[in-house]
Amino acid sequence: MGDPCGIGPEIAVSAWARDRGADLRLVGDPEVFRRALRVMGLDLPVAVLERSDDLAPPDALPVWVPADLPEALAALPMGQIHAQAGLAAARCIVAAVHEQQAGRSRALVTAPIHKEALHAAGVDHPGHTELLQALCADAQGRLPPVRMMLANEELRVVLVTIHVALREAVDQITTGRVLQTIRIADAALRRAGLAAPRIAVAGLNPHAGEGGLFGVEEIEHIAPAIAQARELGIDASGPYAPDTVFMRARHAPPRHPGEFDVVVAMTHDQGLIPVKYLGVEEGVNVTLGLPLVRTSPDHGTAFDIAGTGRADPASMLAAVRMARVLAS
Repeated sequence: MGDPCGIGPEIAVSAWARDRGADLRLVGDPEVFRRALRVMGLDLPVAVLERSDDLAPPDALPVWVPADLPEALAALPMGQIHAQAGLAAARCIVAAVHEQQAGRSRALVTAPIHKEALHAAGVDHPGHTELLQALCADAQGRLPPVRMMLANEELRVVLVTIHVALREAVDQITTGRVLQTIRIADAALRRAGLAAPRIAVAGLNPHAGEGGLFGVEEIEHIAPAIAQARELGIDASGPYAPDTVFMRARHAPPRHPGEFDVVVAMTHDQGLIPVKYLGVEEGVNVTLGLPLVRTSPDHGTAFDIAGTGRADPASMLAAVRMARVLAS
C-alpha cells in the first residue's frame, strides 16, 4: 500500500487494473484502496481475502489486510505527514515480508513510503532498504549485505553507499565494501539472465582522482576491489570518471548501445541522479542481497498530487514486471 496519504494506493490500484495478473495481491487497508479507486476513476469491487494467497472473484481488486493496521486510515488527510500513516506503511511491509518468508508469495513490490512519517511512527529505520534488511536478519541477528539498484530501460546503477550523510559515505568506501557491491551486482544480473555482466565502477573523486591529485580513494580502495573482482572471474573495470561513465553505460540503441550492463556508483546521489534524469516513469528500485525479491517504483509519495487522480502507474507496472523476472 505504501503511505496511505500519498499516491501509493492510487498507483497500486491503477497498476492492478491495467495488469490484472492472477498472481497479484494488494496488501493494506480496503477503505484506503476504495478511496484510491474513486480518485483514479475506477469502478471496481474490492474483495477482502482471508489469506494472502486466496483467489478473488474475476475483476475484483484482491486485498489482504494485515491484522494490526491502525484504524480510520482512509480518513487521514491526503498529502500530509501522519504518524498513523507511517505506522500502517511499515506494518504492511512487515506483514508482506512474513508472507514471502512463509512461502505464500514469490515477490514483494512496495509502493512509496515517507521517511518522516516512518520516523513520526517510531519506526527505527530510515527507509525500505534498512527495514527489509532487519526483517531478513539470520538467527544470530546478522544482517544480509544489501545494495540498492535503480534501473530503467537505458541504465542500471548499483550503489556502494545508500542513506547516510555524504561525509559518512566517503568513509564507507572501502575495498571490502566496493568488492562486495560488485559481487552482489554480478550475481543479481546473472540471475536476471545476463551470462557475463559488464560492470563499470565509477570513481569517487573528479576525474576518478586523476592519479591521486584529487583524492586517493580510487588508488587505495576502488582499484584494488576491481582487481580482486576480476580475479574472481567478474567482468569489472574502472574506476571511471563519474561525470562520463553513466553516459557510456546508457543503452539507447541503435545510435547509442551501452558499453556496460551496470554501473557501480559510490554514493546515493552520484548514482541516482543520472537514472532519474532519464525519467522516473519506467524506473525500478531493486533491493539486491536479500533472501527474497523486492522491487518498487523509482519515485516517492508525491504528496503534491495525492488525491488528484494524476498519479502515473508506469513505474509501478515496471516494478511488477521486474519482480516477475527476478522471481522466475
